[in-house]
Amino acid sequence: MTAELYGCDAGILDDLDGITSLMLEAASACGATVVGHRFHRFSPQGVSGVVIIAESHLAIHTWPEHGYAALDLFTCGTSVKPRLAVDCLRDGLRAGRVQVSETPRGLPARPTARRSAAR
Repeated sequence: MTAELYGCDAGILDDLDGITSLMLEAASACGATVVGHRFHRFSPQGVSGVVIIAESHLAIHTWPEHGYAALDLFTCGTSVKPRLAVDCLRDGLRAGRVQVSETPRGLPARPTARRSAAR
């Protein structure tokens, strides 16, 4: 799932500690298992970061000058509900509008393995 958040609070988008906390809260809200995280504040503004989860990752990139944030939420299995993370981030960033796209991903179906008589 990807999400674009528009009309966000610029102060929040530029707050390294705030974005870190919000992303960890979003991971928890969607039922993910956090295994690590890394965030960076750019100069003069903006934050990018990733929360590594046992089920894959949640990433964010912010542009305070545009009131905009881009999210990538890659999850596997059925226990994690990425839409709950988007809802958490929408509220935390005070987004005016959110556009979400979902792309099913995964391994292609594999043909049934056959045993070979010749070795």
